[in-house]
Amino acid sequence: MNRVDPIPPHAGAAADGIAAVPLLNCLLREVAEPLPAHGEPGGRVLDRQPAHGAPGGRFLYRLPGTGRLLRVRGARRPAEPEVEADGVWHRLDHTELVKLVAEELRRHTGLSNHELPAEMTDSRDAVAALLAVRARAVPPADPYRLSEQSLLTGHSHHPAPKARGGGPAAGWLPYAPEAYARFPLALLGVRADLVVEEGDTSALDALGTAPPGYRLLPAHPWQLDLVGGALTEAFADGRLVRLGTTAFDTWPTAAIRTLYAPEHDLFLKFSLDVRITNDIRRLWRHDLLKLRRTDAAATRAFAAIDGPAAWLGDRGYRTASFAFEELAVLVRDGLDGHLAPGTTPLLAAALVEGFPGSPPAAATDPAGWWRAYLAAVVPPALTAFGDHGVVLEAHLQNTLIAVDEDGMPVQALYRDAEGVKLLSDVSRAAGWERLVYTLVVNHLAELAALLAERHAGFDPWPDVRRELARHDLPEAHALLGAPTLPGKTNLLLRWTGADGADARYLPLPNPLAGT
Repeated sequence: MNRVDPIPPHAGAAADGIAAVPLLNCLLREVAEPLPAHGEPGGRVLDRQPAHGAPGGRFLYRLPGTGRLLRVRGARRPAEPEVEADGVWHRLDHTELVKLVAEELRRHTGLSNHELPAEMTDSRDAVAALLAVRARAVPPADPYRLSEQSLLTGHSHHPAPKARGGGPAAGWLPYAPEAYARFPLALLGVRADLVVEEGDTSALDALGTAPPGYRLLPAHPWQLDLVGGALTEAFADGRLVRLGTTAFDTWPTAAIRTLYAPEHDLFLKFSLDVRITNDIRRLWRHDLLKLRRTDAAATRAFAAIDGPAAWLGDRGYRTASFAFEELAVLVRDGLDGHLAPGTTPLLAAALVEGFPGSPPAAATDPAGWWRAYLAAVVPPALTAFGDHGVVLEAHLQNTLIAVDEDGMPVQALYRDAEGVKLLSDVSRAAGWERLVYTLVVNHLAELAALLAERHAGFDPWPDVRRELARHDLPEAHALLGAPTLPGKTNLLLRWTGADGADARYLPLPNPLAGT
């Protein structure tokens, strides 16, 4: 367990800066109006570069709801927000930034929201707590684990990516990937006649031993803390029994509720009754009931795709009939049998945020590295869509990139059937829009911006255009000339109280069209 110490002042100041980045990204993309500075064109929303802003890399915006002027420093990761009043610029700390955003959104939408500002503050406080733990922690030696547990900023365009439900840090820090957590699973026995399962869950039976008449059900210890009161009667009448903990540790991936058991080479995804980004992270009944069909379609698609790309299948789920969602556990393939020999998997989101040893940071040939990356991640996503009707949720946190000993991308591994859509269920246009958002806007644009920032003069977009043009897919060719790309409005979605699974997009300038 991670000890919870008082947060030192320097951690609080650093947390302000880290937490401001995604909040500013949302505000600037979804609401603010870019303005020219000193005769220069205003900053672009998707692919901003310092040359488009004021001297020193500052960008100027107007907030239409309040009419206030806002300026920030930097493009990919905006910092040092300032507002103008009576001709004088005033620097905003995180508390003041939250107040500014809340006031602007009230004016902009005509709606009030007391929940989201609290989440923004919770996200910042979580970062401060994580920084305090990291100051005395030893990072994991395993590069894959380090990549999964490196995300202090997290989702680059979400107003509160690190919020943990508003509870005290002592309740969640022991299970936080960003704190390099590792811990055993809780083991429960469920009366055999009350078990509900579908698919292949046999791997769960190897995690411990259940008494006669019971089936083994592992549980996330944080989830048991959250829902334990609702299970009191089940423990009292024998429907559930406590069986201790596993003899081995697991560690949380970037998804927080998905854990990896390296000794068993198994990923396990649990319900977690906490809002993380847009959703309460339960394994919802409706998603579990369509899991096998969705995963089977993705598995078939990847089996037919030429090349090394892999799908980490969601084999099945097990739960208790009286706590179907609360105690559900999903069994996901491990890496063995999927990972290309001699390679190291890394979380794509970690490449964007950066961690010690990250290949893009060390690349001496950014163009060659980028072309290899595109060749690994783009073809399987387009082929799954065009040939098999499978819409991957190809965003940064659902993509692993396997690199060779020189850090060159070799293979993409995709995961999470819960986020996959099938064209038999949604329109082709809606499926394509979702794929463009997750693959191009959420994923490739983020890495492209990183490479352009680190390597002066390098333009990543011509290579993206060439990779898309290689594929015989009408939508891909149309994308090359489209004026805009779809950007998900996470700030406005949360402010207006939309369903967490809803997706509303605003048009962003398409850098492919200008290449």
